[in-house]
Amino acid sequence: MEYVTLNNGVKMPAVGFGVFQIPDPVVCQEVVETAIKTGYRLIDTAEAYGNEEAVGRAIKAASVPREELFITTKVFIQHMSYEGAKTAFAASLAKLDLDYIDLYLLHQPVGDTFGAWRALEELYKEGKIKAIGVSNFKSDHLANLSLFNEIIPAVNQIEVHVFNQKEDEQAYMVEKGIQIESWGAFAEGQFDVFNNPVLKEIAAKYDKTTAQVMLRWQLQRGIVSLSKSANSDRVRQNFDIFDFALTEADMSKIAELNTDTTVFADHSQAKTVELLASFVGKTF
Repeated sequence: MEYVTLNNGVKMPAVGFGVFQIPDPVVCQEVVETAIKTGYRLIDTAEAYGNEEAVGRAIKAASVPREELFITTKVFIQHMSYEGAKTAFAASLAKLDLDYIDLYLLHQPVGDTFGAWRALEELYKEGKIKAIGVSNFKSDHLANLSLFNEIIPAVNQIEVHVFNQKEDEQAYMVEKGIQIESWGAFAEGQFDVFNNPVLKEIAAKYDKTTAQVMLRWQLQRGIVSLSKSANSDRVRQNFDIFDFALTEADMSKIAELNTDTTVFADHSQAKTVELLASFVGKTF
């Protein structure tokens, strides 16, 4: 496993396993157990995913010391306030059945993010969280939050894949000492990404899959990546990216695939904010 060092000195695994859209508790527990046995040490969940309890059971079942694992969860929009974040954190900690969280994120840049961030700062100072960060924040969101609060986010988890490469946003985060982490490394399977001819050509050269090439590309860019699969073979396959390296020519070819295309929505658009705000009051 390779690691990155966050701006507070905490070491974070450079690749992780995510459980978004794995709501079945039995399946979720099984694949997280497989991921940990495979070698993953970063497990990423969220209160909105509805599977924190399954992740917690998998952690308990694993024969890996707790301190070797790096567990991330997130507070969603309906709890995006000072008191809400405190409540959400306590609930997530109980569902995961843990004494502390390694990384706790504001899931979306919507709602009272300043109030929620102050709650995270307090929980961090109390030692209940090893690092705090955000998700889906653009550079202006990051600047605003950082300039008017005490602690700069350690991580920003955003959509990054070969069709939406976010080089400018990554450059800003590097400048500010914020680690970029990606979700949607496979573009959610859209645009026939697994059969992209450029990726297939590179994959054939190394006897790897296109998925492995995409994850290796992120690793070499200094991006912490998350992969997800409910298939145990693919869970193991997606971890097998440390025995080859892409050349500069390979990286340049992949860079040419960028079209700044999102598979979700632009968080700076009013309609996106309205859509996300509609989740307030809903339970997960």
